[in-house]
Amino acid sequence: MKLDFKLLPHQKTFVMSNVNSMLVGGYGSGKSQAGTIKTIIKKLQYPKYKVAYYLPTYPLIKDIAFDKFPATLSELGLKYKLNKSEKEIHIENYGTIIFRSMDNPDTIIGYETAYSLIDEADILPTDKMDKVYNKILGRNRSVDNANVDAVSTPEGFKWLYEQSQKGNFALIRAKTKDNKFLPEDYIKQLEKQYPEQLLRAYMDGEFVNLTSGNVYSYFSRDKHDSDVVQEDNEPLYIGQDFNIGGCISTVHVIRGTKVIRVDEFESHDTRGIIENIQTKYPNNRIIIYPDASGNQGHTNATKSDIALLEGAGFEVDAPKANPRVMDRINTANNMFEKEQYFINTKRCPKGTKALEQQSWNEKGEPEKFSGPATVDDYNDSFTYFLNRKYGLTKPRFTIGEHHFG
Repeated sequence: MKLDFKLLPHQKTFVMSNVNSMLVGGYGSGKSQAGTIKTIIKKLQYPKYKVAYYLPTYPLIKDIAFDKFPATLSELGLKYKLNKSEKEIHIENYGTIIFRSMDNPDTIIGYETAYSLIDEADILPTDKMDKVYNKILGRNRSVDNANVDAVSTPEGFKWLYEQSQKGNFALIRAKTKDNKFLPEDYIKQLEKQYPEQLLRAYMDGEFVNLTSGNVYSYFSRDKHDSDVVQEDNEPLYIGQDFNIGGCISTVHVIRGTKVIRVDEFESHDTRGIIENIQTKYPNNRIIIYPDASGNQGHTNATKSDIALLEGAGFEVDAPKANPRVMDRINTANNMFEKEQYFINTKRCPKGTKALEQQSWNEKGEPEKFSGPATVDDYNDSFTYFLNRKYGLTKPRFTIGEHHFG
């Protein structure tokens, strides 16, 4: 059948490539759409065999694959049946495209494919992606010289960069501004949300060092110091990290567009958190932003940590799962860079030091410290709150039936 796609130049180069290729570009540059189109073309080319589309997590499969593939197939006039429970889509007369999560490399077993597409490859740690890639290569054997392609926004000098240097993929670049179909304010929204260094990666698709120096490199003790304290009856927003023997609470107020950390304290367990809050802030409305592990009841409480907090009369805004560490760090650094987040350094001495002391390890991950009430615990605490309330989000837009972001 003849396919008629309106492709941007970088999308056309990627779709037409007959060698293993990676399309590396900024948000909104049409990477996933190009990956979707090429995967469908490969399925039509190999109707007797499965082809696979890989994403880092199952939620991303739901958000990306379950949206883009039906819309694109409908546009082509192809009949299909989406099986969400089996994570696959069957195209009438042409066979099946399977969607697989890369979160656990050991689950990439039990099937063979004629083509594989890896989406958002840089979200996972490099060592895990190496395992995933080897597993994918092992599955990709239904035809001779079966291709593996990748589309992604770069996250520093990680897996994509290493693969491009090894020559395993032909590198095709794409900038956000190359997409002429974007809404007029899309780029302005990105520029408003991200610091300059991140824009080079997330808008220009460049490989830039996002893991050099301190994790919170945009924080300055002098620039971000504040003498603000909480007032009676003022709402308090508490970031909460759970650790047996060392639960960290960071306390904030919101004044206009500014967020100020006004206090911090440590508790042995969840009951200690409750006692400290009730003693220190008896007249304040309390909204707590805990990490998702609070749902697991892993302290010595008989109920889950979150149930205890709610039972004490506090409002709890808890995610079902913790966000990516990089998302939390990017949110905090953006607020430091935009001068939207401040800290009373006299009342929060340990949290201030934590911001200055946490570095990146050799894997490009935030340094972890052993024991209770550590540097990373303090930084986790306040970023759970910031990301939940002010987390950076890729702007989304719609073209026809297609949703992008």
